[in-house]
Amino acid sequence: MELILLEKIGKLGDLGAVVKVRNGYGRNFLIPQGKALPATSVNRARFEKERLAFEARQETIKNNAETLAAQIQEIMVVLDRPAGSSDKLFGSVTNADIAGFFQDKGLTVPRSTIDVPRPIRTLGNHLIRIRLHPDVVPEITVSITRRANR
Repeated sequence: MELILLEKIGKLGDLGAVVKVRNGYGRNFLIPQGKALPATSVNRARFEKERLAFEARQETIKNNAETLAAQIQEIMVVLDRPAGSSDKLFGSVTNADIAGFFQDKGLTVPRSTIDVPRPIRTLGNHLIRIRLHPDVVPEITVSITRRANR
């Protein structure tokens, strides 16, 4: 399926690029999310006519991502978890836990943007990426501490 991208998408292309993707990815994700249009002659003409509006929208999305990245980097992420004597956690810390931490601080960081390569299962500091935009990927340190006995 050929699509015209309406915003920059990492590993796929920039605004206005005509790309080939699998039918399901295009039909079920890119088109409904407003990230792409089918590459028909009518849509190509429409895109060229509205190109400035799409570029302005892309700039707004990037500016919002940069603002959120600055807010995220000001916060020290510290999660208390129960752990055994060998510093292994009882369970793990996932992107949902980190998203919940930001939610408690008043920031909306979608869980899907938090890149935890594998669940965190030990105490200490762990480097995590948050993919807010293809050009805005802040790295934060998540500190996992032992929960005090109550």
